[in-house]
Amino acid sequence: MSVEFGLLTMVGTILLAVVVLGFILYFVPLQLWIAAWSSGAPVGIFTLIAMRLRRVPPGVVVTSRISAVKAGLDIALNDLEAHYLAGGNVQKTVNALISADKAGILMTFKRAAAIDLAGRDVLEAVKMSVIPKVIQTPRVAAVAKDGIQLIAISRVTVRTNIDRLVGGAGEETIIARVGEGVVSTIGSAETHKSVLENPDHISKNVLKKGLDAGTAYEILSIDIADVDVGENIGAKLQIEQANADKLMAQARAEARRAMAVAQEQEMKAKVEEMRARVVEAEAEVPRAMAEAFRSGHLGIMDYYRMQNVKADTEMRTSLAKDGGEKA
Repeated sequence: MSVEFGLLTMVGTILLAVVVLGFILYFVPLQLWIAAWSSGAPVGIFTLIAMRLRRVPPGVVVTSRISAVKAGLDIALNDLEAHYLAGGNVQKTVNALISADKAGILMTFKRAAAIDLAGRDVLEAVKMSVIPKVIQTPRVAAVAKDGIQLIAISRVTVRTNIDRLVGGAGEETIIARVGEGVVSTIGSAETHKSVLENPDHISKNVLKKGLDAGTAYEILSIDIADVDVGENIGAKLQIEQANADKLMAQARAEARRAMAVAQEQEMKAKVEEMRARVVEAEAEVPRAMAEAFRSGHLGIMDYYRMQNVKADTEMRTSLAKDGGEKA
């Protein structure tokens, strides 16, 4: 029993020693401490332990500081820790500072950290300061004064402006401003042929406008990659205007026709009313004659003379109609 107890005690001691050693190695990264000391960027043991307690990965911070020291940059360890705790990318920020220093670009750690925390890729920004980037605009359609549509594609060469990177507008603003300048330049051209003959006038006029103001980039050049002829917008608008005028004229003519029809119906109604009055008046004639006979104002001979006049008038009317038909 004593032997077994001794074995159990020894195993337990070994396990406890392993746990304690692992715990110590976790909080005291000796390998990292040795690497920092041998690289000329020494870090204290207690500083590494404090990083663990602050939940800052020592490997990220110390490795970045070693890279900076080897590149000849003196970046304080506290600045790297603070940048990590603020949510920044420590490795990318340090690499951007190293690239800027090698390229002769003046950049401090505070500026690089601000750019990184602003959400921009600071390393890509430094690369674009060294190697300009070409941005191709989409197809921009504009109409010259002669009514011909032109469709242009531009290529804008830009490089990063480090001083305006924080708070400056992005690529979308550059593309929008260049497109606006292209439309304005083509629109002010007298004919589309002049634009096709000298497309460099577009780039020169657009470049004079200072389109990179307030942006994170500096425009180096604007080149017109392609200009295509589109539709004849002027003729199309004239045709549409002519069709609109035609429809308006037809509407006015239809209104006049409807008014004429209404007036004709009104005149027919008046004629019918007059005919009714004539018929009504003719119906009163026999009554008036009878009253004249009874009162003695009309004699029998007067009545016969009136009948003879009436018959003579009807005969003359009939003869006149027959003569007109024969003619």
